[in-house]
Amino acid sequence: MEIRRADEFGGGIRERISEIFVDAFGRDLRFFSKDPGRLIRAFSHVFVLDCFYAAVIDGKIAGITACVDEKHFCIKHDKKILKKHLGLIKGSFAAMVFKNYFNKYPKYPAETGMDEKTASVEFVATASEYKRMGVATAIMNHIFTLPGYSKYILEAADTNTGALQLYRKLGYKEVCRKKQGFSKFSGINYLVYMKYTKDET
Repeated sequence: MEIRRADEFGGGIRERISEIFVDAFGRDLRFFSKDPGRLIRAFSHVFVLDCFYAAVIDGKIAGITACVDEKHFCIKHDKKILKKHLGLIKGSFAAMVFKNYFNKYPKYPAETGMDEKTASVEFVATASEYKRMGVATAIMNHIFTLPGYSKYILEAADTNTGALQLYRKLGYKEVCRKKQGFSKFSGINYLVYMKYTKDET
């Protein structure tokens, strides 16, 4: 398995990242569309490639994860493109979600202690056909070697028990939980914030 930064790949990388993103998080995206193809087309433009890392198995991208500092975002959306693929109302709502959720600052609650030495780890996702092959672990271990960071913070839905178990196994510790106001639509009750500190492992 090889780990490479997404901007090192050629054409088609955005579509492949979007495929894995929709495959992994499609359940949370059903409000916008139940058609995976439409979601893939709508979101393929949003990923900032130099923030994403991809695992490659037999020449195919098997999983993705973003890693970025406190001042930058790994998502940059175009409202017009979202409306083109999702329609006026749902496209506009998707743009609002991206702006208020993915492009907000500060990124995490104050309890997490995010600073210039802390990396934000986002969009940890593995394609269905490569699950249980250590893809997410391999990408995460690669990210832990990046220079300039001593701590790593991520968030996960309380309903994503598999991911929470993996993060704990990798050395992440829960810092806090925040209740979600849209649980009726998302099914998510809390967002769980976790931190990995290099000198504690």
